[in-house]
Amino acid sequence: MVSVRDVPAELLIRELAKYLRENVPQVKPPDWALFVKTGPNKDRPPMQDDWWYVRAAAVLRKIYLNGPVGIERLRMSFSYRAKIGVGVRSERTRRAGGAIIRNILHQLESAGLITKTKEGRVVTPQGRALLDKLALNILKELAKQNPELSKYATPKPAEQD
Repeated sequence: MVSVRDVPAELLIRELAKYLRENVPQVKPPDWALFVKTGPNKDRPPMQDDWWYVRAAAVLRKIYLNGPVGIERLRMSFSYRAKIGVGVRSERTRRAGGAIIRNILHQLESAGLITKTKEGRVVTPQGRALLDKLALNILKELAKQNPELSKYATPKPAEQD
């Protein structure tokens, strides 16, 4: 069975962002997304038009991979190294903004792709099926370019007792 771990992250996130933009009406950028920065280290808003969908796809992938997670762990996942002043002072890690992640989590919950548990948010069976289906399609496309991967892209026959 092909899972999210078997395909490159950038390809999966790109395909998932495209799917979310076209097929999931609950996931859409709010009005303030045109003006917001994604973290304190940024001087401007993101230049991509579809950055909200890319971030939503990345958040959904992180939840799939890392089990029940909360907002703080996701903020650390999207953190960055910030320079402090000029000179020999070392960099320090700064967390990403929480409002963007929180709004994306609410949208993914209303779409039925994730759910909230006591430990944090987890992917629902519907979300897991979507991600696995996209991963299989990506692996099939990669197998067309690289024939050695075709043995992983075909489903295994069911074993009989």
